[in-house]
Amino acid sequence: MTFVIEVQNDAGYPVDAAALVLAAETVLQAHEIEPDSVMTIVLSDDEAVAALNRQFRGIDSATDVLSFPMGGSPVPGEPPYLGDLVIAYPYSAAQAAREEFSPAHGLLLLVVHGTLHLLGYDHDSPESRTEMWAAQEAALNVLGVPLSIAPRLEEDH
Repeated sequence: MTFVIEVQNDAGYPVDAAALVLAAETVLQAHEIEPDSVMTIVLSDDEAVAALNRQFRGIDSATDVLSFPMGGSPVPGEPPYLGDLVIAYPYSAAQAAREEFSPAHGLLLLVVHGTLHLLGYDHDSPESRTEMWAAQEAALNVLGVPLSIAPRLEEDH
């Protein structure tokens, strides 16, 4: 199954773009998303993410990842555009250093988490959180990411 997953890293942050794509593909494949579906992963700085967080969520601070679901194709007959993930690379790197886990694993978790949001998952109630965390854990297991980092990142919000 193929998906079109673009990684935008204009600042040249030291990331393994192929690993980020694999993390998103892992989630999409597990959810039987239509082949050729499109999404974008943007690596940005804390200031840009803080501005988006303020504009779209009314929260005046940076965060690790924001998801902007599109939920379909903007052009009839074109593959579905799932949406965009915007990751604050400096924020996520600082989280990894503070919590003492691999920055690469932290990025994979953020891509998995954000991709689940693009698919409609949320963690705004105990029931939805249980469902999302189960899907997240399944993807992290496939990717070899320690499950122990997920609760630590969630506590940061």
